[in-house]
Amino acid sequence: MTMTYYQRNAQTFFDATVGVDMSSLYASFLNRVVPGGRVLDAGCGSGRDAKAFSTLGYQVEAFDASAEMVELATAYTGLPVRQMTFNTLEDEERYDGIWCCASLLHLPQAKLPEAMQRLARALKPGGVWYLSFKYGVGEREKEGRHFTDLNEAGLEAVVAAVPQVSIIEQWATQDKRPDRDEVWLNALLNKHLSE
Repeated sequence: MTMTYYQRNAQTFFDATVGVDMSSLYASFLNRVVPGGRVLDAGCGSGRDAKAFSTLGYQVEAFDASAEMVELATAYTGLPVRQMTFNTLEDEERYDGIWCCASLLHLPQAKLPEAMQRLARALKPGGVWYLSFKYGVGEREKEGRHFTDLNEAGLEAVVAAVPQVSIIEQWATQDKRPDRDEVWLNALLNKHLSE
């Protein structure tokens, strides 16, 4: 369902999101990533954020599940964006930072724990992880896409299933696109240092 949406609407989605200024969200994330560190943009969509991080001097890797989005993001960023899903991520302790901007929200709630375990495994100890969900409770379908909405309690419950990470900070923001009035739940997670 969601994949079909992105196959059919890749260029429209790209055009609507690639120019959105996300710099206010980058700051709190990048302040915690070592300068020049390796960042994974997981579910990169247009590649907007991957390109921004690369321009700022970070070593950036990116993936998206949609072949059409991968093609557009690769052309836009100049990075070798991979086509893959969260449940095929096999990296271990590779990244200083992981960026999941509006990407995990397309997974059914029952599949979030496995995806988050895989992402946590890919993060280096002490690494930081940004994620965002549309603010709310429950699962829904809208215009051919699946959404899992979370509030603070919902996110805390999901993170509790991933014992190697903790929430550093959660905050709500208005959608950055001028034609939207949605609220987003943003969070920063930290992977515990090995003992």
